[in-house]
Amino acid sequence: MPRFHVQRSIKIAASPDQVFDKVVDFNTWTTWSPWLIAEPDAQVTVTDNANDVGAVYAWQGEVVGAGEIEHQRLDRPRKVEDEIRFLKPFRSTSKVAFELQSAGPDTQLTWHMDGSLPWFMFWMRSMMETFIGMDYDRGLKMLKEWIETGEIRSQTTVKGVVPVGPLTMLGIREKCRVAEIGTTMEATLKKVTLLFKQHQLPTDAGMISVYHCFDMKTGTFDFTAGFLVPDSIQGQPDELLRWSLPSVQAFCVEHIGSYDHLGNAWSAANQIARYKKFKQSKRGTFELYKNKPPETPESELRTEIYLPLR
Repeated sequence: MPRFHVQRSIKIAASPDQVFDKVVDFNTWTTWSPWLIAEPDAQVTVTDNANDVGAVYAWQGEVVGAGEIEHQRLDRPRKVEDEIRFLKPFRSTSKVAFELQSAGPDTQLTWHMDGSLPWFMFWMRSMMETFIGMDYDRGLKMLKEWIETGEIRSQTTVKGVVPVGPLTMLGIREKCRVAEIGTTMEATLKKVTLLFKQHQLPTDAGMISVYHCFDMKTGTFDFTAGFLVPDSIQGQPDELLRWSLPSVQAFCVEHIGSYDHLGNAWSAANQIARYKKFKQSKRGTFELYKNKPPETPESELRTEIYLPLR
């Protein structure tokens, strides 16, 4: 049986007791779950003893599948040990743990999963580790923001299949790992903005980022970030690359809120696309930034995500 281990950590500005109280109470999980983003109407049930040993959180949905997680050992405020049992799309059982450590006035929270895959799915181990790790990162970010501020600046809306294009962009192509995407994207867009100003290119059509490839083994994005431009602009400075898309149908998901949570919309888009068995083109998925900081508050940032279809 191919075994895997995933862990992700985050520092939260709260005491271990405060963090423990949120994590151990299954009634809070629908607030910060990284999975329900794709199907907020999925059926969730929680047993009455929501924060005790033996408590069970169960879910069932068309997109998110079905399963349950049970508290097996609680060591307040240091550790929560659970067992998660997946029922659909395939059966498997894994051990899950939350470890809490004091970090001055803060708490270092680490989320673990140890499990195994059916033997015939050995080829999916690295993929599972990458995807679960990304889910854990998203969940921890939401949990941190909720504990520290009382809200989560992330709202995802499925727009469905819509027409888009034709589009032309000029931008800079970069590669980075998942954990670096925010800082790398910000730095790349600053470079592009400077080049557009130097060459007196128009920026009023808006910013765009195109994702050409995602290497699941290394967790690396290959993307181009830049600005949409009119087709009438021929040629470009050597530092800028051109990307274009004809008129196509695309699956669209809109995200409103902080760019820190854009992964929520991407995860929802990809999960739903797999469930609906959409056939995606190889022209690259992309995100359009409909407004931008600092003119727009983080909670009102609007980003449209598109998965072009064949």
